[in-house]
Amino acid sequence: MPKTLEGQITMEKTPSYFVTKEAPARIYAMSRDTKLIVVVRDPVTRAISDYTQTLSKKPDIPTFESLTFKNRTTGLIDTSWSAVQIGIYAKHLDNWLQFFPMRQILFVSGERLISDPAGELGRVQDFLGLKRIITDKHFYFNQTKGFPCLKKAEGSSKPHCLGKTKGRTHPNIDPEVVQRLRDFYRPFNMKFYQMTGHNFGWD
Repeated sequence: MPKTLEGQITMEKTPSYFVTKEAPARIYAMSRDTKLIVVVRDPVTRAISDYTQTLSKKPDIPTFESLTFKNRTTGLIDTSWSAVQIGIYAKHLDNWLQFFPMRQILFVSGERLISDPAGELGRVQDFLGLKRIITDKHFYFNQTKGFPCLKKAEGSSKPHCLGKTKGRTHPNIDPEVVQRLRDFYRPFNMKFYQMTGHNFGWD
């Protein structure tokens, strides 16, 4: 990490930190005062989105349904499949809480980031001790993508929208499989809501 001067905030991001077992200890060793921001979304939607991304790169992978189950007849979910495993947020959070207190971790709702980006970024600004500068006027909703775009600063050319890999159409998944996944995640979601003190409303 680069040196940070008084009055500066240095940020770094990767989607894999939250689910990497060694990450909390390494980050704690670097700086125990680090503030952590994690964007989470409905784990079922997240798993389907994960699969959709993989499918776009490897069109010959097995179906979502066959990857989800260890045994389809018994309905046993394959928790070793990363698309499923990543969404067990309570398990990953347990690992982080061995090193960081909850007051240093902010969980941002991926759903609210789409429906109310300014509100959710208001929470981020408060968490970082920043003045609330980003408001509704900094966003417009892109109907084509289905996501909000950030308007550029004055004098700048075009707005910043999510890249072409975001907002892909998800394949149709058997509703029974979706329901089985919802049932599987429910106790983990409840534990996660308890741990964070925030109900993300994924049921």
